[in-house]
Amino acid sequence: MNRKPAFDAEDSATDAAARAGWLYYVGRLTQDQIAAELGVSRQRAQRLVSKAMSEGLIHVRLEHRIARCLALEAALKQRHGLRMVRVAPSPGPGADPTHGLAPVAAEVMERFLRQPDPLIIALGTGRALRATVEELPKMTCEQHKLVSLVGNIAPDGTASNYDVIMRMADTVRAPHYPMPLPVIIDDEEIRRMFYSLPQLKIVARLADQADVTFVGVGHMSESAPIYVDGFISDRDLREQRALGAVGEIVTSCFDAEGRYIEEGLARRVGGLRAGGKPCGEVIGIAAGPDKVVPLRAALKGGLLNGLVTGEDTAEALLESPE
Repeated sequence: MNRKPAFDAEDSATDAAARAGWLYYVGRLTQDQIAAELGVSRQRAQRLVSKAMSEGLIHVRLEHRIARCLALEAALKQRHGLRMVRVAPSPGPGADPTHGLAPVAAEVMERFLRQPDPLIIALGTGRALRATVEELPKMTCEQHKLVSLVGNIAPDGTASNYDVIMRMADTVRAPHYPMPLPVIIDDEEIRRMFYSLPQLKIVARLADQADVTFVGVGHMSESAPIYVDGFISDRDLREQRALGAVGEIVTSCFDAEGRYIEEGLARRVGGLRAGGKPCGEVIGIAAGPDKVVPLRAALKGGLLNGLVTGEDTAEALLESPE
């Protein structure tokens, strides 16, 4: 096969890069084939392809439904200064957003669990978080420690349906530190006594050192799970809403500015606020129309630095005022 002559002198470097870029990205030629086609060395062909991309001569368009999700992730990251964002494709009209959210959130969680270096992983509670844990594959993660941020006893004395640490520990075979407390403790003196127990101090110390924290984000309407499921009373709900509550994370309520409310219910919560070490990640897992307002507030107040949400929720968050 005869090699074609190299470009004439009048061919500019940009023209050459454009030709090479077209052959590589559209013609699907290898760099060796491009070199033969243009009559240049393989190294020269490689440099021309790189130049085509770096100078914006080539524009790549992803033809897949995930492309919209990737664009939403980038926009949310930029607007709120988040460390990580994952957006799950919409499951369609009328579908439970948790169904599409949980597998994506489980992939994020699995990335941390697969790390060989020991991590302290703190966990909140809620339906989305429970669904996420149920999507995890079986594995052995003896190097990590799982710690719960919230009590695991429901108002009627039974184990909370939304406690996730035991489910996760069974799945990933990791040492775990539950919080043996009622979710809400009506007597403040009893609450202080619980928090003075050595076992609770161990849990609190681990939570303060968490490398990554996963939490659900709840709303505070009359359909809020913590109200519907009997964790807080009608009086509690009215009180917190009167104080400006729009959402809750691990049963700690916050207002539209993302500031935790310190009055009333806050003095009776059996749990710890999400935080961890200063350089740690706090990742919220939530999607759905009723989560837009609390998510907007939590992001505004910096209560989260990571987010896993759904496509429709992400679009709504970006449509809202900064």
